[in-house]
Amino acid sequence: VSGHKSMGCPPPCGLVITRSSYAKALSNDIEYLNSRDATIMGSRNGHAAIYMWYTLTMKGYEGFRQDVTKCLKNAHYLHSLLFDAGIRTMLNERSSTVVFEKPPCQAFVRKWQLACQADIAHVVVMPNIDRKKIETFVKELVQVRKETNAAK
Repeated sequence: VSGHKSMGCPPPCGLVITRSSYAKALSNDIEYLNSRDATIMGSRNGHAAIYMWYTLTMKGYEGFRQDVTKCLKNAHYLHSLLFDAGIRTMLNERSSTVVFEKPPCQAFVRKWQLACQADIAHVVVMPNIDRKKIETFVKELVQVRKETNAAK
């Protein structure tokens, strides 16, 4: 779980739930600490853990479930709008990450802070995103594509 993307925690942080036997396989003895370290990065950021704990405590199970449901519905909505606009797109049924053709305009990519690699882009639909923002995004993307195709 990304605490930054799905919970709105300011610093990038995350949570992995696993069996203790797998965590033990990653752990190392740290001589100067006189303990074992089981973190992936070999370090712990106390602020990130506090942000995640606070957010989970304040939202509770039901609040977090509602956020996840909203993100998934909005990801499917974005996917369907892109598809209907003739833009190749992919979405795993249980994911809020929508992958699509990289927009042809770098200014559009910067404006929307898209994560791009080669000829694809992706967005992670977060809890603060509503349908109006999704519709604005798609409308602008379709317009940019039309302008780029007209210039060719």
